Amino acid sequence: MTDPDTDIIVRIAAKGDGVTALGRHVPLTAPGDRIAADGGILRGPHHVDAPCVHFPTCGGCELQHIDDASYAEFVTARVAGALAGQGVEPGMLLPPHISPPKVRRRASLRASRQGRKVVIGFAESGSHMLVDLAMCEILDPRLFALVAPLRSLCAVILPEKRAAHVRMSLTDQGVDLLLEGVRIEGLAADEALLTFAQDHGLARLTIDEGEGPQTRWEPEPVTVRFGGVPVAFPPFAFLQATPDGEAALVREARAAMPAEGAVADLFCGLGTFALALGDGRPVYAAEAARDLVLSLKSAANKARRRMVADHRDLFRRPLTPAEIDRFAGIVIDPPRAGAREQVMQLAASRVPVIAYISCNPASFARDAAHLIAGGYRLERVRPVGQFRWSTHVELVGIFRR
Repeated sequence: MTDPDTDIIVRIAAKGDGVTALGRHVPLTAPGDRIAADGGILRGPHHVDAPCVHFPTCGGCELQHIDDASYAEFVTARVAGALAGQGVEPGMLLPPHISPPKVRRRASLRASRQGRKVVIGFAESGSHMLVDLAMCEILDPRLFALVAPLRSLCAVILPEKRAAHVRMSLTDQGVDLLLEGVRIEGLAADEALLTFAQDHGLARLTIDEGEGPQTRWEPEPVTVRFGGVPVAFPPFAFLQATPDGEAALVREARAAMPAEGAVADLFCGLGTFALALGDGRPVYAAEAARDLVLSLKSAANKARRRMVADHRDLFRRPLTPAEIDRFAGIVIDPPRAGAREQVMQLAASRVPVIAYISCNPASFARDAAHLIAGGYRLERVRPVGQFRWSTHVELVGIFRR
């Protein structure tokens, strides 16, 4: 018989498995579940029925079987565990912000054609096989509404036994759709594209047959607003996954910045933070992707913002302490790997406050240790679960001298 003290699931591990007190990992279990002697799962109070018929096959979600309280606890534990692994203790670990279902405004799906049948969806967990989506509990309904019509379109423009990427973003004008790996041959394919874009009111339709993106439909310039400023949006450029998640991140960064003085936004992208924080104050924004910098610079000029948008690779040429010390506060939002080169320069600076936005608790914790060694204290951390029912966790950490 199993030991009653060790067969209970006590937590959810980083990759989504339930874990017993003795460290046994059991997939698709929730805290409070009991593991029977034959390996069966006896549901506990936190184990719920998944809201989607595709769970757990679909790789888009990993944790639909746990209740909201357990998911919030998981998001917080991911951040706390990463910090503890680096010996970092935050002053406050705030309650997490969790995005609701059906608000994801950005998605990258796959489309595959086998004969007359076209399958569109996310890959199965741990596999290249696709789940043909009949429903989705994470996508904004405006994105999911295109899945069925896209099957018909792909039957015309997707070569036999080929796969394509279907990349969708919600913009100010509607859905921005990028199709990669398709082939447009003949009048019928051209007409199918135009008809699809018109019938579904797309903001833009872009195709990439392997030689770079080509816009086929864009009735008016596509934009996304940050801080009330419309910014030209390159096809499938980076966006925070959900509007409410973006608002939570911006809110934490804004609350940390001093009331006056210039601020810098490092790894600024299209200006999510630079524009939100820069109404009425000078902002320096740095980004390595030239198209994003050009979009931000044009938008800031039209809005008459006091902003310098700098095309700068912060991995190869990070801001130096002398440059950093001119600012009242720094916002940094690096890629998943973190920003060790820039963080080492920040650690040697005297800037009073740093708001560090991260999409990877592990790399954040490593960078946090460097900042603390340089004399900063981690005042507070807010975990953010934009990717609901996923093991992907984000956060905002506020550092002060």
